[in-house]
Amino acid sequence: MLAWAVVRNRAPLECIEIADPQPSGTEVVLEVTQCGVCHSDLHFWEGEYDLGGGKVLKLSERGVTLPRAMGHEVVGRVIRCGPAATGVAVGDLRVVFPWLGCGTCPRCLAGEDNICATPSSIGVMRHGGYAERVVVPHPRYLVDPGAVDPALAATYACSGITVYSAIRKAMPLPPEAPFVLIGAGGLGLAAISMLRALGHRRIVSLDIEAGKRAAALAMGADAVVDSGAPDAMARLMEATGGPVLAVIDFVNASGTAQLGFDALAKGGKLVLVGIMGGEMPLSLASMIFKPRSIMGSATGSPQDLREVIALAQSGKLAPIPITRMPRSRANEALQLLHDGKVTGRIVLEAG
Repeated sequence: MLAWAVVRNRAPLECIEIADPQPSGTEVVLEVTQCGVCHSDLHFWEGEYDLGGGKVLKLSERGVTLPRAMGHEVVGRVIRCGPAATGVAVGDLRVVFPWLGCGTCPRCLAGEDNICATPSSIGVMRHGGYAERVVVPHPRYLVDPGAVDPALAATYACSGITVYSAIRKAMPLPPEAPFVLIGAGGLGLAAISMLRALGHRRIVSLDIEAGKRAAALAMGADAVVDSGAPDAMARLMEATGGPVLAVIDFVNASGTAQLGFDALAKGGKLVLVGIMGGEMPLSLASMIFKPRSIMGSATGSPQDLREVIALAQSGKLAPIPITRMPRSRANEALQLLHDGKVTGRIVLEAG
C-alpha cells in the first residue's frame, strides 16, 4: 500500500510503498477514508520535543523508527478481519481509537490505554492514517460514527477526546464560573463546542491571532483576549472578573502556562494539554499559601471516544470548522498548519 510518510525529520513527506497489513487474531484492517491533521503531527515531523532547560526529547528516544506514516485521527472502512475479530464486519465505517497501549497491563485492562507505560499509538509507534490502510488490534478500539460527518468524526479521535478528558479534569465547576481556554486552534475551538454541549455558559478564549479569536467567538466563547498583548493578564482579569478556578492550556509553552497559572484562584486547576514545551518556575511555598493544582492531560480513553461520539450523535456538539484536502496534499496541509493558517482542522481524504 501507499503511505505519505516521514522518512527524514524536517524533510517533506514522501509517498512510499509499505507492506499491506494482513490481520491475525482479533486484528481489523481498515481502508482510511478520512484522517485529521493534528498539531502534534508537526512535532513528530520535526523529530523532537522541547522539555525546557535546554533539554529535548528526540523522537528516537520515544522508540519511534522511520519511515512512519503519521495520522491518528482516523475514520476508515473495514476491509479485512482476523479470525477472532467479532462485533465488526467488512464494509463497516468506524472511527479508530488510536492511543493504544500494550493491551495487557492493569491500565489497559482498566480501559486507560492512553496512559499505558508502553504505548503503541497509531500514527506514532505504528503506521497511521496518512497511509491507505491501518491495522487495529481489536474491535473494541472501533466506534460507529452513525450519522456524524466522517471528516468531523475523525477529529474526535484526538481533539474531541483530548478536550473532553481535559475538561473533566478541570471540573467540577459551576456553569456560570469563568472557564479559561488558552489557544483557539483545533483543540481550543473543540473545547468551546464541548463546554457548550456540557452546559457551561461562561467561556473565555485566549489566542495571539485575531482570526482565531474571531473563530472562538463564532464557536461560542463569551469573551476573547489577545494572549500576546503586554497587558494580557489585566485583560484576562477584566474578562473573567478576577482569578479563576479552571484554565486549560492547549499551547503549553513557558509563557502561556505561566499566564494560566497566574490567573488561578485558590483551589484553581491548570490543565496542560499542548506540547509546545518549555519550563515554568514554581514557588513551592506559594503552593501552600495559595493552593492550586497543575496537571497534565494526555488525550483520552476508548470510553471517552464512545461518549464524545454519542454527544455528537445527540446533536449537542457543534462542529468545528473543517477544511478537506486529498491525502496527496499532506505536505501542503502540514505547511499550512505550521504557518498558523488553519482554522479548526484540516482533514485528509482518500482519492
